[in-house]
Amino acid sequence: MKKYISIEEFLKKDSYHKRKNLSRYLLEILCLTIIVISVGVILNWAYDNYKIKRINKNIEKDIDKISSVTEGTLVNQPENKNSNYYYYASFPFYEVNFSKLLNQNQDTVAYIHLPGTMINYPVVKTNDNKYYLKHSFDKKSNNAGWIFMDYRNSINALDDNTVIYGHARLDETLFGSLKNVLTTKWQKNKDNYVIFLSTLKENMIFQIFSIYTIKEENYYIKTQFNNNNEKKKWIDTMQERNISPTSAEVNINDKFLTLSTCQNRQGGRIVIHAKLIKKQSI
Repeated sequence: MKKYISIEEFLKKDSYHKRKNLSRYLLEILCLTIIVISVGVILNWAYDNYKIKRINKNIEKDIDKISSVTEGTLVNQPENKNSNYYYYASFPFYEVNFSKLLNQNQDTVAYIHLPGTMINYPVVKTNDNKYYLKHSFDKKSNNAGWIFMDYRNSINALDDNTVIYGHARLDETLFGSLKNVLTTKWQKNKDNYVIFLSTLKENMIFQIFSIYTIKEENYYIKTQFNNNNEKKKWIDTMQERNISPTSAEVNINDKFLTLSTCQNRQGGRIVIHAKLIKKQSI
């Protein structure tokens, strides 16, 4: 027997189906929007990385890098002649010609190289720590940014602590390969525990004395200390944080270099501290 329904029931069912269809359509639109946005973000990220690689490839063509010169001035030598200090002080300098780099970007203040990583970059500096978070070496907008020195640091003479920053890109460009220093493979290679830094006035070699990860803070990026006690406390803290097998001797007469990059989206940082052991005037 055929069942009949009232107009009220028909309209109620019809309204229900319309609401159901509308909800499904809205969900589909939302999903499609999320997919489109995600693809756009990925493509933009990939394009930024491509531009960084292209810029760095052009830079590598324009500069002469490795020097065989080992002579230089030893800085704050330890009394212990068996110290690793003397092993690293025998390394040749990493030297670059800044003329072409300065033609590309007048903000260039240094060049940095860290063994066991892909870090081989000019270092720039401006009047804040924001600009090069979103601009590349060619000064064009780029979310990958560039490697830059803390604006508080002097380029004419080393401060107590010179700080250099860079984004940790997933393709290991910029400071993306700094994560290597946390691995057993990197830490087991004795020759990795140096940082080569060249400026317009000097070539320098720094010996690494501390490697660690930490939540975002301002203490480790202090650039100047008010007195020796404050500096000694900072040194002790940085050494206590060290998770690597390095055995460098450090004291208040040392000048320091700090590298810092993001470890994760929760604000974690990968940090390296090193002390100056040899320099050569250019």
